Amino acid sequence: MTQPPQPPQQSSSEPPQPSSEPPRGEFGAPQEPPAGGFGAPQDPPPGGYGYGAPTQPPQNVPPQNVPAQNVPAQNVPAQSVPPQNVPYGYPPQQQPQPPQGAAGAPAGPGTPPGYGYPAQPGYGYPAQPGGAGYSGQPSYGYPTRPMGPQGPYQQPPQGGAFGNGGNGGNGEGNGGGGRKLSAQTQIIVAAAVAVVLIIGGGIWFASSGGDGGKNESKGTSSGATDGAKGGKDGDQAIGGGGKEKAPDNTRSKAGFQLPPPKVTDVTGVNGSWVTETAYVKTGVNQIVGYDLDTGTQLWTIPLPGQVCAATKHVTEDDKTAIAFEPAKRTATEKYQKCTEVGAIDLMGGELLWSKSVTGASAGDEKVRFDEITLSGTTVAAGGTDGGAAFDLADGAIRWKPEVDADGCYDMGYGGGAGLVAARKCGSYDDPQISIDTLNPVTGAPLSSFKMPAGVAYASIVSTKPLVVAADVGDTAGDGSGISDFFSIDEKTGKLLAKIPADADRYAARCGSTEVESCQKLVVGNGRLYLPTEGHEGGGEYGDTNEIVSFDLTTGKGTSDRADAGDRYTMFPLRMDGGNVIAYKVPPYDKGGQIISIDGATFKETVLMENPADEAVRDAETSFSADHAEILYGDGRMFLSETMLSEPSNSSLDDKSYLAVSFSTK
Repeated sequence: MTQPPQPPQQSSSEPPQPSSEPPRGEFGAPQEPPAGGFGAPQDPPPGGYGYGAPTQPPQNVPPQNVPAQNVPAQNVPAQSVPPQNVPYGYPPQQQPQPPQGAAGAPAGPGTPPGYGYPAQPGYGYPAQPGGAGYSGQPSYGYPTRPMGPQGPYQQPPQGGAFGNGGNGGNGEGNGGGGRKLSAQTQIIVAAAVAVVLIIGGGIWFASSGGDGGKNESKGTSSGATDGAKGGKDGDQAIGGGGKEKAPDNTRSKAGFQLPPPKVTDVTGVNGSWVTETAYVKTGVNQIVGYDLDTGTQLWTIPLPGQVCAATKHVTEDDKTAIAFEPAKRTATEKYQKCTEVGAIDLMGGELLWSKSVTGASAGDEKVRFDEITLSGTTVAAGGTDGGAAFDLADGAIRWKPEVDADGCYDMGYGGGAGLVAARKCGSYDDPQISIDTLNPVTGAPLSSFKMPAGVAYASIVSTKPLVVAADVGDTAGDGSGISDFFSIDEKTGKLLAKIPADADRYAARCGSTEVESCQKLVVGNGRLYLPTEGHEGGGEYGDTNEIVSFDLTTGKGTSDRADAGDRYTMFPLRMDGGNVIAYKVPPYDKGGQIISIDGATFKETVLMENPADEAVRDAETSFSADHAEILYGDGRMFLSETMLSEPSNSSLDDKSYLAVSFSTK
């Protein structure tokens, strides 16, 4: 029993109340479909909207008066090109320098890497050597299924930070009869290569690969499979094994659009899942299964009250878990406590059981829960009243909050491949947070890691491998809930690496008070994949960004880098074997894209490109990237809201949706 509670925390421990209107983020604002119906093509709006929309389109400006960007002068030697011309987010090219001192010694520290690349760990715990690398479950995105641990792999270094030192060029053995390099030139080249391979001093380093661990999970939507041979010059590399393949025609068609149910106040509608036959979405006091292609209702699960928490994890036989309110909201009782836990059958459309618990600080009252997760056959729910667990099959209580002299309680749990608790002890002014890997049947701790001082909340990104995010000392400053990531050996509780996440560089987010709510990031291949913040691209207007990664054993950045392209920004949704599935947020005049990024080569493959027709585009961009649920699988994409509010007078002309779909089938 691991979660004796303390009395409920002060109001600051409660999640902040959402605004009266659903947020409108980088996706853009919804627009009223034209008279021609959904999908009718329209001229682009004069002012632009959405990501990449030009706020001040160039008008009457002769092109010859616009200064060229990043073009070195023709008469200047290549080595004198200033480092600021290196593309944004890309590691700098190390220029050969005359040797100093011993032959082959690097000439100096070189220039710092471009903005948007993973920084070397700065402060905090030192990186620990060695450690098993695992492939983990996805975070935000397509429903996951619990998976087993992955095996360790080795990571021999590859050559070069990004380029291939293979045949072709002016070296020996190029097969093209190139002239032999002089001894002095070879020394200079060796010095440049040595600089590139140095780790530290702000210099980037070569990527490393290895044999991927065997995937012991079955039916998962993430986790590495047997490592595929990839990389360069025959090196072993991670990646591959994904199920998602590009169709013959990647251009999608608009599918169904679900209108939002009427609400009179802010109402959460968390929860969406996909089975072989249905798209399942939370509504108002119900959960509904829809036909994948037409959106026709297949079944409905009525509930006594509103769903207040849902897990993304799904079992092999399509079972999952929710938490919901015991009664419907009324004009006098607008808010109900989230006290009921239940399991649902996503195939049959049935509520299998529902339970509640009492005890600890709640006394004879029902314990209130803030979130819920699933690991194997254990449903675990946590909150400021403490944590409880139930058997997925019949709802039998496995543990519930108990009185503890130290005032400790389980704030919440991370599920999937393992079960991990974020446990809070101490006072409100001096909390101590520990991350405990649990036996999912008994709740007994298997290992524990104490978070550093200055951490009031922690978010579990992945359970196997164990990765935790936290805002240490409230230093993030951007509302992301992340200042650092912690890579932990879940078997021993030993810290492997601490990864600083500069809020100005990286765009992942975690709920400040919720344990399993991180999005825009995934874990796999023994790495943490993060999107960079949007920044100016190579075009005349519009932002772009990259996806980069960190090694979970060393905590250091790798050479992985995928570019969104001009006027697109992107972020990871989930793992697909050893590949990363990502969503590309469109500019104002195009549709979004789903891409697969090969975990070994980081080559991008387009799986879906949505229509650019104005009405279809407006439907897609009516969802905020920070507050939407985005699922992709087998040629279908679904976007849905997590929060509804009563329309305001200013939004009467806006078209809104509960969910929309796209398909390449």
